[in-house]
Amino acid sequence: MSLVVKKAKEQIKEKIILAANAAVAKGQLDENQLTDFVIEVPSNREHGDYAVNAAMVWARTFRKAPRQIAEILTENIDFSDSYIKSCEIAGPGFINFFLNENYYSDIILDVEEKKADYGKSDFGEGKKILVEFVSANPTGPMHIGNARGGALGDCLAAVLETAGYYTEREFYINDAGNQMNKFGLSLDLRYQQLYKDNIEMPEDSYHGEDIIAHAKAFAEIHGDSFIERDEAERRAALVEFALPKNIKGLEVDLGKYRITYDTWFKESTLHNNGETARIIELLKQSGHTYTEEDALWFKATDFGCDKDFVLVRANGVPTYVVPDIAYHYNKLVTRGFDKAIDILGADHHGYVPRLKAALTALGVDADRLDVVLMQMVRLVRDGEVIKASKRSGKAITLVTLLDEVPIDAARFFFNLREPNSHFDFDLDLAVNESNSNPVYYVQYAYARICSIIRNLEAEGIARRTCNASELALLSSAEEKELILHIAALTDEIIASAKAYDPAKITHYVQELATKFHKFYSACRVKGEEESLMQARLTLCSATATVIKNVLTMMKIDAPEKM
Repeated sequence: MSLVVKKAKEQIKEKIILAANAAVAKGQLDENQLTDFVIEVPSNREHGDYAVNAAMVWARTFRKAPRQIAEILTENIDFSDSYIKSCEIAGPGFINFFLNENYYSDIILDVEEKKADYGKSDFGEGKKILVEFVSANPTGPMHIGNARGGALGDCLAAVLETAGYYTEREFYINDAGNQMNKFGLSLDLRYQQLYKDNIEMPEDSYHGEDIIAHAKAFAEIHGDSFIERDEAERRAALVEFALPKNIKGLEVDLGKYRITYDTWFKESTLHNNGETARIIELLKQSGHTYTEEDALWFKATDFGCDKDFVLVRANGVPTYVVPDIAYHYNKLVTRGFDKAIDILGADHHGYVPRLKAALTALGVDADRLDVVLMQMVRLVRDGEVIKASKRSGKAITLVTLLDEVPIDAARFFFNLREPNSHFDFDLDLAVNESNSNPVYYVQYAYARICSIIRNLEAEGIARRTCNASELALLSSAEEKELILHIAALTDEIIASAKAYDPAKITHYVQELATKFHKFYSACRVKGEEESLMQARLTLCSATATVIKNVLTMMKIDAPEKM
């Protein structure tokens, strides 16, 4: 939380405890061990800035009715040297606190002092988190689901960083296993089609235009020299030619989306350095494996899973889950991250318990792996869902989307809902330059503030630094509401980090824009007495700082003119 909010809560807690001790000294309450209590923002701000449940928590301690305890506490509270202006009892025994003008002034001064750092905290200090997201198979372009995963993962990593965690972003390249075999098959058949007739593409192969383009590019270099070669040699050559181009394409496309990874981790690394084989041996040593029909099974039911699963097939080939286990062991043990966060499609929900079971068998605390399950996205235009087939090669890709809608809109829209909620991406709304477009609405609020300051400067009215007494003039309901929302930024970022939900931040900044427009409609800036005008200009500037900090954190532009 911001230092001002933290200080206010500390003062309230201290005053409550001192009041209880004073009441004990007077004989109004029996001496007892004081247990902790909650200080929270009431749902209705008319009920105060903070509500305290101490009287209710201590009812059993003091063997009195909560309201009676509340009356005794309020009688003994000393407001001096604090932000507290007054307090009152509500309901069965809540104590509601109202804070003075200094509290509101200090919030604005805190923003003015911290500027671009306002909202940052040390909440997660000392903790290392690895966020893995997108991790699309490098067998073709990224689809619309990857677009949501990219915006979600990148913004979540930014939220975690702002909350004080050491955070790295990682892309896991599935460059081994069945999808690579299918990739090689598809390339091979397209290559052969250039020189042979009656070469059919199987239904489950990759039919995209990119496969055809790779085969043609390979043929331009090598001609038909690979046609009569061994199938395995030909496919290996085609994959070696096409795969780096696909990986580079993923990197370029994600870069356009403003996503930069700290690490591109190849699955093949785990096979080549022996980590996959080592994991199989460690699982055997754990005593949670058995052999049945020449296959090696993992006793997942020992860890609460509904059934066991195969680790190594009868032909000696590991199943896809083994390198996944090795990869997460690498994250949490080899590289020592405190937390590994995976952004996965909701269809992976059954995979998560199996992965956690294997990690537990390996002696790793499975709670160190958190998986954010993400629902797929439907694209909507003119009120109708756009249908597309990946297999037919007519999938809607990340690049297709970004060619049609602004990057700002894409990144903001994909974080409008919590990850596990279904989401319709309205293409018409994303390009709409009106307040009905959420990102436009927020950006317009920022641009409007810039315009206010710019126009006043053109008239010779420059914003200056205000002191606390001048900022105390910001006393209207609209001004206080806006200031309180500004004060909540740090807590909202921490809450977003704890919930792995950047949508909390998009909601926060939309509400901030709404509260600013409400303030500006009710409170004139130009034409007021000089001190009040400067105070309101400072409030405008503080609001702009917070909007820009949020948008910058999400890698969304904050235009000064619109």
